[in-house]
Amino acid sequence: MNQLKYLIYLNAIFLLFIIGCKEEKPNIIFLFSDDQSFKAVHALGNDEIITPTMDKLAEEGITFTHAYNMGGWNGAVCVASRAMLISGRSIWRAQQISDHYSKNEDIDKTWPKLMQTAGYDTYMTGKWHVNAKPKDIFNHVGHVLRGMPWDTPEGYNRPQNVNDTLWQPWKKEFGGYWKGGKHWSEVVKDDALSFIDSAALKEKPFFMYIAFNAPHDPRQSPKEYVDMYPLENIAVPESYMPTYPYAETMGADQNLRDEKLAPFPRTEYSVKVNRQEYYAITSHLDDQIKDILDALAKKGLKENTYIFFTSDHGLACGEHGLMGKQNMFDHSMRVPLMVVGPNIPKGKKIEADVYLQDVMATTLEIAEIEKPEYIEFNSLMNLANETRTKSNYEAIYGTYEKGSQRMIRKNNYKLIVYPKSQKVLLFDLENDPLELNDISSDPANSKKLKTLFKELIQLQGTMGDELDLKSIYETKL
Repeated sequence: MNQLKYLIYLNAIFLLFIIGCKEEKPNIIFLFSDDQSFKAVHALGNDEIITPTMDKLAEEGITFTHAYNMGGWNGAVCVASRAMLISGRSIWRAQQISDHYSKNEDIDKTWPKLMQTAGYDTYMTGKWHVNAKPKDIFNHVGHVLRGMPWDTPEGYNRPQNVNDTLWQPWKKEFGGYWKGGKHWSEVVKDDALSFIDSAALKEKPFFMYIAFNAPHDPRQSPKEYVDMYPLENIAVPESYMPTYPYAETMGADQNLRDEKLAPFPRTEYSVKVNRQEYYAITSHLDDQIKDILDALAKKGLKENTYIFFTSDHGLACGEHGLMGKQNMFDHSMRVPLMVVGPNIPKGKKIEADVYLQDVMATTLEIAEIEKPEYIEFNSLMNLANETRTKSNYEAIYGTYEKGSQRMIRKNNYKLIVYPKSQKVLLFDLENDPLELNDISSDPANSKKLKTLFKELIQLQGTMGDELDLKSIYETKL
């Protein structure tokens, strides 16, 4: 009997040894901004903006330089972007299920619920804007912030001229990010720090979804951040236009909320002020992210944590005569995307086209969760590990509303269609990265135009896009 007890004891010790030798699952932190174009990061080529923390993420990990959002089904493009991210479905299928999260089967298929199946302690704070209730799908929830901060009429149609100084980013009486007394970016940061403090005392791996509203309008920040950007140092973008000629037909006319932020027609002065405020709130956001990453390091958690940073879509902020994100240009569809973590190469840039929603599938692979068949996006790890060098997608698809805009990007060419006016645009992105020269009418590009249009129609079918573009193809080409 004593010998049997001894053997049982040895087996128990051996089992504990094996468990102790198993590699600890990594933590995962998802940092999410709102309305941040890929151009709003210093390390990605904009010398005007000051973003040392985001730059450090690029230095310490991989940057996917061509990360895209598919678009939106209404003016709040962030709603579609986040629905895709949480559900793992492409845009039109994400829309179909977004109103049905009261059903248990839909809830159980969401990103945080999947992470919980692998033993992750899940946490969310900040902007949500998804129909599912955070408390139903996350283990822990901090502040749940609305789609955009409360705004006021004074924040629109401005500035009219140099004397129009009523509304200023640091004036707390206009609410917005200041509603409640503390800037919303700081509220989210404080929530994240509190959770990190508690997570450091637990053995379970954690998954944090930290979603900032910044740099979405109203673009407010403390005065010292605005002072970092003297107006004389802000350049008018090369793609500046007083008006965009197809704004009305593409669904981004003067009635769209985002476009009302600045006067019509656009002036160089109003664009410079809006970009100054855009840069300032982004730098303020950068400092909040720094505090989160510093806390992670102080708690000894950074070495075993994957950090993802991206945004739900970009923003024009004066490019092409537009202020919002309801368009198919890269400044509004393309976002920063950095990944830092164990065994991730440092300072590497990958140019393959990806979707920002690939982050979800990537975290599933890291957590050793088999990707369910309904997840339509792909892990980035094969690109990070160079087991694949070209994109996981044949082409990038873009859309806005049921019938306002369609886009396909492939092999450095982009085709944009405005169905309501049957307008077709073609851009050579390698030679025209700012998308200023429409080459669709050049006979030399006829074959390219037809090929891309046919591929767009095929891509619509795989996306569940019911808009019929065939008549436009037959009429225009």
